[in-house]
Amino acid sequence: MKKIIVWLRRDLRLHDHPALWEASQQGIVIPVFIWSKEEETHLHSSPTSKWWLHHSLYALQKTLFTKGISLIIRSGNNSLHVLKTLVEETGADSLYFNERMEPDLYLRDQLILKELNLIGIKTRCYCTNQLVHPSQIVNKSGGPYKVFTPFYKRLLKEFIPRPFPIPSNLRGLNQKIDSLFIEQLDLLPIINWDQKLHRHWIPGEVWGITQWTSFLSKSISRYQQDRDYPYTEASSALSPYLASGDLSIRALWYAALRFKEQHDELEGQVDAFLRQLAWREFSYYQLWHHPSITEHPLRESFREFPWNSHIEQKMDSWKKGKTGYPLVDAGMRQLWETGTMHNRIRMVAASFLVKHLLINWTEGAKWFQHTLVDFDLANNAMGWQWIAGTGFDSAPYFRIFNPIKQSEQFDQDGEYIRRWVPELSKLSAPYIHRPWEAQAELLKAAGIVLGETYPNPIVDHQMARERALKAYSTIKG
Repeated sequence: MKKIIVWLRRDLRLHDHPALWEASQQGIVIPVFIWSKEEETHLHSSPTSKWWLHHSLYALQKTLFTKGISLIIRSGNNSLHVLKTLVEETGADSLYFNERMEPDLYLRDQLILKELNLIGIKTRCYCTNQLVHPSQIVNKSGGPYKVFTPFYKRLLKEFIPRPFPIPSNLRGLNQKIDSLFIEQLDLLPIINWDQKLHRHWIPGEVWGITQWTSFLSKSISRYQQDRDYPYTEASSALSPYLASGDLSIRALWYAALRFKEQHDELEGQVDAFLRQLAWREFSYYQLWHHPSITEHPLRESFREFPWNSHIEQKMDSWKKGKTGYPLVDAGMRQLWETGTMHNRIRMVAASFLVKHLLINWTEGAKWFQHTLVDFDLANNAMGWQWIAGTGFDSAPYFRIFNPIKQSEQFDQDGEYIRRWVPELSKLSAPYIHRPWEAQAELLKAAGIVLGETYPNPIVDHQMARERALKAYSTIKG
């Protein structure tokens, strides 16, 4: 009987796992996880993502154990070497795994496929973390799409493979193979700052499915109308489960389509959700066709943009949620506490950094990488390029979010601000959006001393807007 190593990566689940499914149909399954911080450089630089990975591994290990299967855990600076060692130890004759789209990891995987094939190990690689492979979709000229809407229209015409079921009969290796304990991977921080994350998240496949079920029953009926309002519970809260691979995007896509068929009255709501999944797809599409998207602007003119070079103090205020703009501060504090931030507020906070403070978008991308539980290399890069105006299909740079108007429009009564900026909790609207305009007696009654209990704005909005437009004028040609 064939012995097949199933190399697990950002796909710590049993549902829609083609590598695991095919292995289960053909022989003995040997599930393996390898941690290589030298190869997983982007993930290694994200402490919150490593926290999620640690607990997802525990969840998968527990699930496999109930099925009589042991998860083999190894670490090393060279996955190829580790896999060759495991082939010798287990007597495996095949290696199956699901594809990674990150440029450096894709190249590594191609080398592994080549090297193992040369020594007679059958290798198979599957596309499962995208709806369709990025190479499948091209425009009429045979090149990649640069704009989302035509890409999305084309995606809807593509055949999207149906998700694989959970294998019903897994046969494990009948011998003891050395394995590390999950703790030995050192994925958790030395200082226990991560304990706060447990109040907001439970990683793993089972809880991802639970969250999806909850979203369908509680939130999707108002998704299209409410998703931009941060004080509502309209968002799906599925992004970290998708980013980590605890949930399959194809499984979500087809589950949403089935739900739409059963609830005609919610067609618009479901379509709005599917469109968000398609944006994730588009980000990987851009990463595949433009690997430099993570570090360099897609619009060449922005290579000469006059970004601010003296950033330490302003960057620190932004990170800590002490900019003096309540909506921005609420978002940044939510990020630090929960590892995530409402999508509308992400745009406002990111715009504030690159346009009000003239700080290079790559600095913001690094901070989001460091703090987001749903950090995703492609999503993060495209999101920042979109807001900075440096991407192909992005908001133009001269579109500058007014953080005060955004606050008044999307958090009218200040409910979201009160939750995350408690020192302003006794201040009523409209002054909770712009406390520096409140009369002295109102501030005193609310227990606020500007510059002490809450900062004054670190930059004037109108001045910052004019400065940003002037900077943009130097490159627009």
